[in-house]
Amino acid sequence: MGIRVALNHRTSYRYDRRITLSPHIIRLRPAVHARTKIHSYSLKITPDPHFLNWQQDAFGNFLARIAFPEKTNEFSFEVDVVAEMEVFNPFDFFVDDYAESFPFDYDEMQREELVPYLKIRDEGPLLMEFLKSVDRSEKKIVDFLVMVNQLVEKHINYSVRMEPGVQTCEETLERCVGSCRDSAYLLVQIFRHLGLAARFVSGYLVQLTADVEALDGPSGTAQDFTDLHAWTEVFIPGAGWVGLDPTSGLLAGEGHIPLACTPEPASAAPVVGVMEKCEVEDFEFSNTVRRIHENPRVTKPYTDEQWKAIDVLGGKVDRELMANDVRLTMGGEPTFISLDDMEGAEWNTTADSPEKRQLSLSLLRRLQKTYGPKGLRYYGEGKWYPGEPLPRWSFDLIWRKDGKPIWHDQQWLGEPSGKGKATEKQAKSFTLKLAEVLGVDRECVRTAYEDRYYYLWYEGQLPVGIDSAKADLDDPLERQYLANLLSKGMEKPVGYVLPLKWNYANDRWTTVRWEFRRDKLYLTPGGSAMGLRLPLSSLRSECDEEQDEVVLPRSPLEPAEALPEFPPHDLKRLDFPAERLRLPPSAVVTAVSVEVREGHLYIFFPPLDDITHYFDLVNVVEAVASELKIPVIIEGYEAPYDIRVDRIKVTPDPGVIEVNVHPTQTWAELKSLITGLYADARQTRLGTEKFMVDGRHTGTGGGNHVTMGGVTPADSPFLRRPGLLRSFITFWQHHPGL
Repeated sequence: MGIRVALNHRTSYRYDRRITLSPHIIRLRPAVHARTKIHSYSLKITPDPHFLNWQQDAFGNFLARIAFPEKTNEFSFEVDVVAEMEVFNPFDFFVDDYAESFPFDYDEMQREELVPYLKIRDEGPLLMEFLKSVDRSEKKIVDFLVMVNQLVEKHINYSVRMEPGVQTCEETLERCVGSCRDSAYLLVQIFRHLGLAARFVSGYLVQLTADVEALDGPSGTAQDFTDLHAWTEVFIPGAGWVGLDPTSGLLAGEGHIPLACTPEPASAAPVVGVMEKCEVEDFEFSNTVRRIHENPRVTKPYTDEQWKAIDVLGGKVDRELMANDVRLTMGGEPTFISLDDMEGAEWNTTADSPEKRQLSLSLLRRLQKTYGPKGLRYYGEGKWYPGEPLPRWSFDLIWRKDGKPIWHDQQWLGEPSGKGKATEKQAKSFTLKLAEVLGVDRECVRTAYEDRYYYLWYEGQLPVGIDSAKADLDDPLERQYLANLLSKGMEKPVGYVLPLKWNYANDRWTTVRWEFRRDKLYLTPGGSAMGLRLPLSSLRSECDEEQDEVVLPRSPLEPAEALPEFPPHDLKRLDFPAERLRLPPSAVVTAVSVEVREGHLYIFFPPLDDITHYFDLVNVVEAVASELKIPVIIEGYEAPYDIRVDRIKVTPDPGVIEVNVHPTQTWAELKSLITGLYADARQTRLGTEKFMVDGRHTGTGGGNHVTMGGVTPADSPFLRRPGLLRSFITFWQHHPGL
C-alpha cells in the first residue's frame, strides 16, 4: 500500500453584477485508464440551483455539463480526489512483436481507428528542421520513445505561461521556451510526423517530497505539491497509450492523473463556457494535496510524531538508568550494501571485491571527518574464517576520547587506493631515518628478500606446459604470487625490517641485529604483508625461549589516568644515545617493516602492549613521513585496547560491508552516532535495503547486531549482576518482534 492523498482543487469567480452563464463543460474527473488508484471523487458547483449531467465525449473522457437556470453573481467549482500514490514501473507493458522496434506500421484497422491521432497540424520550417535531428535508425521502440521525449525536454525550457491557449510548434521552437501544454503539443506533432499516433493529455500532477534526498540530481519538490499539468500519450500496439512528459523528460508515473485525452488541446481544456460581459471583482484559485494515510516503509518507518515520542522515551530511559546506576553502554554492527550494484556477487555471497574496498575506504574517510578528524586510519587484517586462504581486511579509525591528536597532519597519511609514487629507495631512507629518531642503531636495519630457492623448487613442481610467468584469478594463490615475483624479479629487496620492542627496564625503544644461517633475511613464502612473513622461527632456540621477558597486559579493571600528549616530533630530540643493547637476536622478536606495494609506502606496526608506546611510535613515523615528504599507510597489528581510545572498524562480510561502531553511554550519543553513520554511508553510495524480484523491500542480508556492556568490565551491568543477562536473553526470546 502506498501513500493515500487528498487532492483539493478549487476555483471561484465573483462578478460585479448578476449575469447569465452559458452551460459549462468541466473535464476534471480522472480518466478510466489512470494507473493511479482513485478511492473517491466529488465535484461541488456553486451557484444553486444548477443542473449537472455526467457525460462521455467522443474519446471516452468524462465531462460534467452544468446548466444554470438563473442569473448569478458568482461561479465556483471544487474537486476532491482521494488517490493511492503507489509507485509503479512505467515501463511495465508488453509490445506486439511487429512493434518492438521503430519504425513500424499500424495494421489497417488500427490506422483507421487512429486517424484523428495521426493528423498533422504543424509543418513549419523550424519543426521540419527539428525533425531532421531525430535519429530514425532502427532501435527498440521504448528506447526511441525515451530518446524523442528527452530531445524535446532538453531543447525546450519550461516556463509558467498564464496566457490562454497553446503556442504553435513554430513559436515554441523559435523561443525555445514553453509551458507544459506547449511542450506536450509539440511532442504530439513530432510523433505524428514520425508516423506514431499521439494525443494531448490534460491532468493533475501530484509530487510528494522524497523521504531521502537524491544523491544524483535534484531531489524533487521541497513540499507536497499538485497542479494542473499537460503531457503526451503515444499509442503502441500491445502496450496501448503510453504517457510521456516532455516537461521532465520522463515517462508518466503514479503522480500523473489523466483527466482528458484528446487529439487536439482545445478539446481537453479543463473548463469551457461563456458568460455575459461583466467585471470579475474577485478571483480565487487553490490546488492542494495532503497526506491522509501513510504505511511505515523502509525510507520512513516512523512519522514525525512517532519519532518525537521515541526521542522523549529515550531521554526518559536514560534518566532511569542513571538514577539506578546501571552504567549501560550500547554499540552496534550495522551492515551496508551498494546503492548502485545490488546484484553483484560481493553484495550477495562473496566477502571481498575491489569495489567493496573502494567504498569502504570512502566511508572510512567520511567517518574520520565526522568522529575523529585528528585520529589515525589503520589498514590491517581482520578475521580469518575457515576455508578462506587469507584473513579478511579491516579498515580502522582510532581517536582519543579527550580530543587530542594522534596524527597531526593528515596529508602524510595515505590509503591503499590507486597507484602511488613511492620507491624502494625511499623505503630504505625511511627505515634508516626511523631508527635514528627512535634512538636505536641504524646497523640493525635488515633488507628483506623473497626466498628464491623455495620458488625455484615450487616452479619445478608445476606440470609441463604451464607458463610460470602467467597466472589468472582462477589459479591457486601460490601460482599468482610466483607469476608476480617473476615479473618483478626475485633479486630485488622486498622491504626493510627494524627489530623493535619497548624496553620496560630502561623505558625506551630497543633493537638488536637479527642474524640468520643464510646471512640474508628471506621472507616466508606468501603474498601477505612482509611484516606477517618474517622468519621468526630462525631466531629462536630453547634457551632463548626460557629468557623471554614476561609483560602482563594492562588490567581492564585498573583505573585509567589521562593519556599523555604527543606534540609533533622535532626529529632532533634524542633522550638517549643511539646504541644497541647487548642482547641475543631472539630477545627482540617484533619489528617494524617498511615496504612499497603498488607505489605506496606501507609501515607495518608490531604488536605492542601499551597504547602510549603505540602513540609514541605513530608520532615518530609521522615526523619521518613529514620530513621526507612521503605519505605512509599504517598496517600491521592494531592498537592495544584502551578505554581512553575509541575506534570504528569497517570490515567485509559475505554480501555486505560491516561497520563496528564504538559504544555510547547515552541515548543522545547513540542517536547522533547512528544517524551520522547512516548519513555518511549514504553519501558514500551505501544503503541498507535491497529489492526482491517482485519489488518488495528487504534488508541487507547481513543483519544489524546490537552490542551492550559497560565502559569497563567493572561497569558492565551484566557482570555486576549476572542474573540480568539471563533475564535479558529470556525476555528477548519471548518477544521475537524485537
